Amino acid sequence: MRTDALDIERPGALVAYLRAAGRIGPEEPAVRVLAGGVSNRTVLVERPGSEAWVVKQALAKLRVKVDWFSDPERIHREAAGLRWLAELAPAGTITPLVFEDREHHILAMEAVPEPHANWKTMLLAGEVEAGHVAQFGRLLGTIHRGSAARLDELRPELGDRGFFESLRLEPYYLFTAERVPAARGFLDRLVAETRATATTITHGDYSPKNVLVGDGRLILLDHEVIHLGDPAFDLGFGLTHLLSKAHHLPPHRAAFGSSASHFWASYWDTVGDDAAWTDGLERRAVRHTLGCLLARARGRSPLEYLSEPERDRQAAVVVAMMGGNPPATVAELGGRFVAAIEEAGG
Repeated sequence: MRTDALDIERPGALVAYLRAAGRIGPEEPAVRVLAGGVSNRTVLVERPGSEAWVVKQALAKLRVKVDWFSDPERIHREAAGLRWLAELAPAGTITPLVFEDREHHILAMEAVPEPHANWKTMLLAGEVEAGHVAQFGRLLGTIHRGSAARLDELRPELGDRGFFESLRLEPYYLFTAERVPAARGFLDRLVAETRATATTITHGDYSPKNVLVGDGRLILLDHEVIHLGDPAFDLGFGLTHLLSKAHHLPPHRAAFGSSASHFWASYWDTVGDDAAWTDGLERRAVRHTLGCLLARARGRSPLEYLSEPERDRQAAVVVAMMGGNPPATVAELGGRFVAAIEEAGG
């Protein structure tokens, strides 16, 4: 069978595939396509009397307005990420891997039990809970700290950065640099620095959309960009979502602004400052936040909840901050960003 012949979003085809592979018996599972992903087909399979699965199949062409391609082999990087994160992350924060199929670029993992909610959805509704933000920092800090001590073990499976290049550096930083010449020097230096740094696991997609909240606990999903790289990228990626929501939701701006500093403080308390890999980390995190804030307004994957005027405002504010005197700390970054957004009429 050709690797592109099976479409798991066709329930009959998926059930037939699972039966033929001996994954399920004669029972009739309930199959539901899960919306929201741009890079994978994602389906929930609920089996009578057994645990539910989430089945994912990588797409070669991503579901965005501009052409954006990536090798479907990345699904197997996610499988490797699931195996390693089960060891490195806090207990209960990673979904167990069920099976991996290299022919069809598919993996299955245990589904998070109901009830749960997507953290991005909660945040966009103005539900900014300090406990969740603190967990967001501790979870990332635990992964970074643990992986920094095991680089030699991790390198064979996670050392290659090809998917990070195609799914993050090119569409976020390099594409944006072409569209925003005033930011090109800043972004080119940031890319060079990122390529030269490999001190921890870098998740590469550390975002509220990839976090479920169940029984007060955060559970991390979507690991296909995981690699050995710069931990500051994950920090900047996460901070970008908190600050972009501060921009988008004026009634909750103060809460989101303070959550950025809270996230950093929780992370820093987890990793400590006694390791060489943390030298200069906060400054690099600030630079990655600026890069991602601009990319989510001008890159290949703009934040869908930002209106065109909001994207224009965010881009203008960030380009100005990238100039002669960028912020040095996360607290300074958050304060200056929120003040500039308000001054610009946001």
